Amino acid sequence: MTHAIVARQAGGPEVLDYVEVEPPTPGPGQLLIHVGAAGVNFIDTYKRSGTYKVPYPFIPGSEAAGTVEAVGDGVTGFAVGDRVATAEGVSCYADYALVDEDAALPVPKGLDVFTAAALPLQGVTAHYLMNSTFKVEPGHKVLLHAGAGGVGLLLIQLLKARGAEVITTVSTDEKEQLALDAGADHVLRYGDFSGRVRDITSGTGVDVVYDGVGKDTFDGSLASLRVRGMLVLFGAASGPVPPVDPQRLNAGGSLFLTRPTMSHYLRDAAERRWRSDEIFAAAADGSLKVRIGARYPLSQAGQAHRDLEGRKTTGKVLLVP
Repeated sequence: MTHAIVARQAGGPEVLDYVEVEPPTPGPGQLLIHVGAAGVNFIDTYKRSGTYKVPYPFIPGSEAAGTVEAVGDGVTGFAVGDRVATAEGVSCYADYALVDEDAALPVPKGLDVFTAAALPLQGVTAHYLMNSTFKVEPGHKVLLHAGAGGVGLLLIQLLKARGAEVITTVSTDEKEQLALDAGADHVLRYGDFSGRVRDITSGTGVDVVYDGVGKDTFDGSLASLRVRGMLVLFGAASGPVPPVDPQRLNAGGSLFLTRPTMSHYLRDAAERRWRSDEIFAAAADGSLKVRIGARYPLSQAGQAHRDLEGRKTTGKVLLVP
């Protein structure tokens, strides 16, 4: 028997139980991964709480890194002993997890298992946000919320390497320092951030807002944009945004609004490898610093969810079996 975290019903972090389970068996085209670390992400809390509908009992987790323990029929690209990571796994809050071969990302030499587990979802998210959802060019002015979070700290570094001017929001002095250390040009608190953005940009507004906070920041995000600017709403840490009257986009300056999701930016093997190879290579050569803010034993998944939802964490949160 092995161990996993199981939610038998929707609810708060208390529904996450550490239980014994039968180890999974890889089917055709699948890898069995001995999990070295699993990423904790807001989407896991949405599924646990019932915000996103899933069948129960449910083992959370789509992100992990580890070693291939066995392969199913038809697998040709990986062998037992290979190190892999994924942002598209299932039931990764466990000692062992199954990953489709197409969704497995090879981990380069020199990258430890914790960094490899911290990168797939948030690193790929940062990559598609700035390269595809809104292609950032040198000189663009960017507002990024939650600059000390997992996506935020990675995205600040990537934006600065691109030559953008980065304005970010945080909630504490500690998080402000983390954002500054990552390279942010301006670090604001959430109160009246749109007014401060207007001051910084001499009244023009920013080219793009990357907003993973949602309900609490949405109005200010729209108010921070230049004419024909784009609001990229990629998360809802404070709750989902209520329905929006499209006329608001007209009144705000012919604005654009999009709600991307990662699966639409991993459409085929070539796109998946482009994004992951660039992010992993940057982490391996040290040009992209990955902050792991907290590691919890797998058995403490409930506490990890409490801390993430309570905005008590910075950088990446990991579970270690």
